[in-house]
Amino acid sequence: MLTPLSDALAERGFDTLTDVQTAVTAPELAEADLLVSAQTGSGKTVGFGLAIAPTLLGDAERFDHAGSPLALAIAPTRELAMQVARELEWLYGKTGVRISTCIGGMDARTERRSLERGAHIVVGTPGRLRDHITRGALDLSDIRAIVLDEADEMLDLGFREDLEFMLGEAPEDRRTLLFSATVSKSIAEIAKTYQRDAVRVTTISEREQHSDITYQVIQCAPRDAEHAIINLLRYHDSQTSIVFANTRAAVARLTARFANRGFAVVSLSGELSQDERSHALQALRDGRARVCVATDVAARGIDLPNLELVIHADLPTNTEGLLHRSGRTGRAGRKGISALIAPDNVSKKAARLLKWAKIDAEWVYAPTAEEILALDESRLMDDPAWAAELTEGELQFAEKLHDRFTPEQIAVACLRLYRAGLSAPEELNFHTAKRPQDPRAEFGPSAWVSLSVGRNQRAEPRWLLPLLCRAGNLEKAQIGKIRMEDDETFVELKESALAGFMDHIGPNASLEDEINVTALPGAPAFAPRQSPAGRPGKGGPKKRFDKPRGNTSSQEYLEGQERPQRSFDKKPAGQSANKKPYEKKPRKERDDAVHAPAKPARKPRAGGGAGAGSAGTGKPKAKFEKPKFDRSKPAGKKPHRKGGKPPARGGDATPRRKG
Repeated sequence: MLTPLSDALAERGFDTLTDVQTAVTAPELAEADLLVSAQTGSGKTVGFGLAIAPTLLGDAERFDHAGSPLALAIAPTRELAMQVARELEWLYGKTGVRISTCIGGMDARTERRSLERGAHIVVGTPGRLRDHITRGALDLSDIRAIVLDEADEMLDLGFREDLEFMLGEAPEDRRTLLFSATVSKSIAEIAKTYQRDAVRVTTISEREQHSDITYQVIQCAPRDAEHAIINLLRYHDSQTSIVFANTRAAVARLTARFANRGFAVVSLSGELSQDERSHALQALRDGRARVCVATDVAARGIDLPNLELVIHADLPTNTEGLLHRSGRTGRAGRKGISALIAPDNVSKKAARLLKWAKIDAEWVYAPTAEEILALDESRLMDDPAWAAELTEGELQFAEKLHDRFTPEQIAVACLRLYRAGLSAPEELNFHTAKRPQDPRAEFGPSAWVSLSVGRNQRAEPRWLLPLLCRAGNLEKAQIGKIRMEDDETFVELKESALAGFMDHIGPNASLEDEINVTALPGAPAFAPRQSPAGRPGKGGPKKRFDKPRGNTSSQEYLEGQERPQRSFDKKPAGQSANKKPYEKKPRKERDDAVHAPAKPARKPRAGGGAGAGSAGTGKPKAKFEKPKFDRSKPAGKKPHRKGGKPPARGGDATPRRKG
């Protein structure tokens, strides 16, 4: 490793290199093309910065005069490109490097002037880089190394054509380092086309999940999803937290909700300008904001200091999204928590997502208001301010407090002032849903009781279960199987809960509604299940048998005797043997007296016309003849209709027939 780079790492506190950094800086890979897969947060940016250093500097420790760029680093998003540029600046800070950025949303004229002055390394997003190349502002003729960071994400965003264009414009003898979380078919095609015998480097373990990230599934009622997020933020009190949502509308809603609750919050989404997104990230780095609500635009490569909590307000659409979102925490050896909000209506989807991602998560309930308030007291008591030395001014103020207030008043005021700067926790609905993907756990040692109601008394488990909990002081977890018979119901209870249950229902051993309870010495002998038609009062028992194929009747199959010959079994020509021949019946004559019309025929209208020829008259319908034009009348305006109104739409003024 070059001395300027090792000195920079030492100043940043790097004692040892990560797995991916060690792998890509191996001496035998100094001039090879690389196809690298590594876990998110494993230091890939520093890794490829170290990997391309021998290619750019050789044996020298400083760069020469800046001219055409020697290296090109391409990132999928603006935030990731700016982060890559910042990482390379401190890593190459002692080498006299000049780094230019070409990022969409920034001033293109400023970028062109920077390229004209010369640069050693150019970092940018695909669309803006291609624009500068086509306009002649960016010259790739001297490129020695190209790095594609998060190549799979760039392909998902539709940058394949831009990447192929830039790789085609660069010299053929350059090094190509391709970093991708997964090596899909499209990634393999690009590697085969634009890389020369690329060496595959992977540090991803297929069996073990990220050891620095604790995954949790927060179960809650659907109406409490946003309340659960607020309580999570209050409970963990992380220096920096990020909440992921799937849509811009959800980001705007959550941002407004958190701001109203007193959280220092910023948002990141595609609808914001680059300046707004940069200011939001800077506020998180400075500590002016502690919560970031974002879409997946912030799921790739963003490294925020002291980010300890990632909350998935909406479940990610695939396993890659889950891993990249969660990878914002637990970076560079720091611990973090990734919490998925899973209301009852999406809990099964969350279970499938974790199973596909091969992640073993802890299923827990959202923190309650009581737990958060108790934690506030504990944090207040453990605050380092209690152990700090008191100044003379502070002692004088303490004496004033003692003279004016009692110790109890001072303590309570201290707690109130501490909580005044915090958001009040939310009250959640009582929720006891179980982990959906788990099969029913073993109930353990159990005992059985008998209830004196059954199907004939219209008993149902949906009202027996709360009745047992209410009258017997039981919890749902203490009740096992409920087996219902015609006049009796058997209930399985945990063996440890039986004595308390019998004591609570009293010496009469009865529940509400005069339901008697009997403790059984062992498991009952259940009657065989019957279909509804086979129960008493439902038509008697119903025999079931396998009917053979063909025309053999069920009675013949059961008794084993020959079926008697029937009169229509002989097969006439053109007919089936088991169908009756069709006989055409003579049509009855219509009785006019019976089928006479109920109403008398209408009378013909006077004067014939349209009314002539009506039913019952027998006269033909009169044909209407248009009146002839009288030439003896003087020409001019046509006469108005009767009543003084002009004809509609300039039509004929001839009076229309009535009726």
